[in-house]
Amino acid sequence: MDNLEKVLYTTQVHTTGGREGSSKSNDGKLAVNLSAPKALGGNDGEGTNPEQLFAAGYSACFIGALKAVMGEAKIAFPEDGYINANVSIGPIPQGYGIEAELNISLGDMDKAQAKELVEKAHIVCPYSNATRDNIKVTLNVL
Repeated sequence: MDNLEKVLYTTQVHTTGGREGSSKSNDGKLAVNLSAPKALGGNDGEGTNPEQLFAAGYSACFIGALKAVMGEAKIAFPEDGYINANVSIGPIPQGYGIEAELNISLGDMDKAQAKELVEKAHIVCPYSNATRDNIKVTLNVL
């Protein structure tokens, strides 16, 4: 495990009630109600769930990594670029685990070039570094 060389940012989120609770950041910019999906025994209420939040965080972070890698290569991130992230949860021998699939579109960019940039982004993305060798992560270039 690599330790941070320098802390650039720290956030704090206060959560109560677990999957049927709420989370709020210390700066007030994030305030969400949580509810478990029916597939996990919940009532599929008005809130979001940890898997949705992880998918949003990972895909946003990965786009940031792509922009950094592409910036170094003097390539602009396409205006129509996006990531559709799928995060799944299910049983593993020790309890429950997750896996992630990122479906990445870099517009009409050459697929070989796009795949090379995605691989480079996967090396620098903090979420990729946190999940590497811990969960299954699939990267698909569309």
